[in-house]
Amino acid sequence: MKNFFLLLLFLVTITTPGFPQKATQSLKGKIICIDPGHGGTALTDSYRVGPSGEREEWVNLRVGLLLQKMLEEKGAKVIMTRTEDKVVTLPERAKLAVDNKADVFVSIHHNATADSSVNFPIIYFHGNASENVASVDLGKELASRLLTYLHKPDSPVSLVSDFTVFATSGASVLRNTYGIPAILAEASFFTNANEEQKLKQETHNRNEAKAYTEALDAFFASPATNITAKNSKVQAIPPFSVFQEAERMTPIAKRWKQDYLDAERLMTKNDTASLSAAYDLFTRSARSFPDSPVAAQCHANRAKILELQGKKTEASQEAQRVEEYYVKLRK
Repeated sequence: MKNFFLLLLFLVTITTPGFPQKATQSLKGKIICIDPGHGGTALTDSYRVGPSGEREEWVNLRVGLLLQKMLEEKGAKVIMTRTEDKVVTLPERAKLAVDNKADVFVSIHHNATADSSVNFPIIYFHGNASENVASVDLGKELASRLLTYLHKPDSPVSLVSDFTVFATSGASVLRNTYGIPAILAEASFFTNANEEQKLKQETHNRNEAKAYTEALDAFFASPATNITAKNSKVQAIPPFSVFQEAERMTPIAKRWKQDYLDAERLMTKNDTASLSAAYDLFTRSARSFPDSPVAAQCHANRAKILELQGKKTEASQEAQRVEEYYVKLRK
């Protein structure tokens, strides 16, 4: 009887969310392209740096090298797009993955925004969620593990299309590796002072690398999912112009959450002028922080207002944007 209860306790424990799962052999022989984002830009930009001077490209590389070692210890073949702080062009990074017939492509990044209180993970896939199912599945695996290793369990997390931030073509490295399961992940925000200090620590970098390792292990252990041709299932969605890099560090961008809250209050009034003002504020919030925890709701509310205004085609396009570009991870 004692052995029975010990077995039951073991089975409950290993299936508990957030508990490190038993390692599998799923990574053995897999070709994994690891892309530590950016590099060699310390003298050419001023926005990839935290409050005390830590630069994103340095953190990306530290995590990437730790991840390389962990994956190789599990039998994977790892292709690195860079192993030092130097410039590697975006086309070159994608070409390495394609030429080496990578089974997966992972681009490692850390994020910045004007609101220094913000700190949560954002993971991008290319194109439409219903067409790039394999990449979405990999993103889901990583999202849960980044919350386990780097953030509080109830922290927000975004899994979104790269068209949310690069409205006309998506991210170069994801666009040019399309057909390979691929994600670009911003694990945390170096513009958050507390997080920046953690990102300087090897333990924190190692925990991030563990999150990637476990996510890749789980991804390959699950049944394979597909990637279909772009716009084979979904009609092209009109681009939605958003703030880029340095623009996201401006005072206007810092109002992203307040704009959303003000717009929600205006929307409850339900008169023409209030709805119009709400639409403008939802639009500005989504432009300021297009991959934020509230961006999907901004677009959903824009769709509702457009519907009320009799603009059915535009409303339908906005609703489709929410469905294809923003993956719902929690109920």
